[in-house]
Amino acid sequence: MGTDRLTWFNELPSGPAQRALLDCCAAPRWAEQMAAARPYPSAEDAVRRSGAIVGALTVTDLTDALAGHPRIGERPDPGDGTPLAAGWFSREQAGVDADDADTRRALAAANREYERRFGHIYLVFASGRTGTELLDLLRGRLLNEPDQEWHVVRSELQKINALRLQQLLASVP
Repeated sequence: MGTDRLTWFNELPSGPAQRALLDCCAAPRWAEQMAAARPYPSAEDAVRRSGAIVGALTVTDLTDALAGHPRIGERPDPGDGTPLAAGWFSREQAGVDADDADTRRALAAANREYERRFGHIYLVFASGRTGTELLDLLRGRLLNEPDQEWHVVRSELQKINALRLQQLLASVP
């Protein structure tokens, strides 16, 4: 996994490193702790550290992370975020685009129901999944209790961050 990119990341000053990390996850505490833990011997070590940090985030920190994600089935405003983050959203939700209009409408309605129930957006590791699969997962998660759902959100964020870190540390600067 791109040691040249890993070296670049390890050698960045703290501020730019945190900004690069905020493209992966909008939780400032996560970005600060990830940047402070450098240097990483490998991208896999960075992913492991990320998982541990996400595991210790507060609900407030998780809420910060959620603010950086569009709703499943929606595209972020092109002016929001960076081109890197916009590319991740497009790739991660590519399966939704292939589904029919009825599925997209049902997903939008289920998103609204989820937000009413839990007070935050539905976060799910969407890569490689269709809109129908994401809708089924969402409907199942509506049955969770709020505390249980925060555990699921944390787990999904760990997966998303792992994928994005691997991409960040393996891509060409």
